[in-house]
Amino acid sequence: MNDRPIGVFDSGLGGLTVVRALQEQLPNETVIYFGDTARVPYGTKSSETVLTFAEQDCSFLLRFDPKLVIVACNTASALALDYLREKMPVPVLGVVEPGAAEAVRRCQGRGIAVLATEATVASNAYAKAIAALAPNIPVAQQRCPSLVALIEEGRTWDDPIMSMLVAEYLEGVKDLDPAVVVLGCTHYPLVAQAVMKQMPRATVVDSAGATALAARDLLVREGALSDSSAPGRLRCYVSDNPQRFREIGGRFLNKPIRDVTSVTPEQFFLEQVLEAAGAAT
Repeated sequence: MNDRPIGVFDSGLGGLTVVRALQEQLPNETVIYFGDTARVPYGTKSSETVLTFAEQDCSFLLRFDPKLVIVACNTASALALDYLREKMPVPVLGVVEPGAAEAVRRCQGRGIAVLATEATVASNAYAKAIAALAPNIPVAQQRCPSLVALIEEGRTWDDPIMSMLVAEYLEGVKDLDPAVVVLGCTHYPLVAQAVMKQMPRATVVDSAGATALAARDLLVREGALSDSSAPGRLRCYVSDNPQRFREIGGRFLNKPIRDVTSVTPEQFFLEQVLEAAGAAT
């Protein structure tokens, strides 16, 4: 048994849907969450920039001695996961592989549609992960560049503008008549009902929920579950605007967030600064 925390990072708020799923599956585990709110979104950044940001996010979480780091960002999972697994001294779990595996399990050999950010679609990560498991299943991917901003703006799934936008994006995958629609961004569970309404014949797979199940299975295999009988704590750190994170994040977590700490650039990049100073002497 292991009472060290689980570290989770995302570019902003969306990864809190992974935290919510973790709390449902592993209620006694403590979670340290880092939201890089000063540099959100990652979905429109270059692959080189995402790689740099993801490594810095992981390095920050390592200060808390986690037993597992979850990359709760589809873009970072798509572009940086292999690199992070080589660099980090603890297991690193992304959200793409669990989401793809759950989609394959549920599709019964029929098509899979993936809704995701521009960077995740461009990486082809979901299509590759699905093909590795079931090479004959057709996959359609759809960029949804405006959903994250509208979700963070506070628009709900049944808001007329949100409903219209979701319908527009789904037009790009309807020809496939998919058996499964994968929500390939951790913000998208907040509009899952809009997707279900537009695609009633399809099963909607939430990569956040699939990732929490994968984390539970990994910790069971490693014998690393917490042996505490008390509910786990959640501690959140952000690189900008903790008040906004606290106010909006509660919608993603489905309950109030109380413990939010702002991390200054000096704190966030402390290790890099010290390394540079050491190299210069």
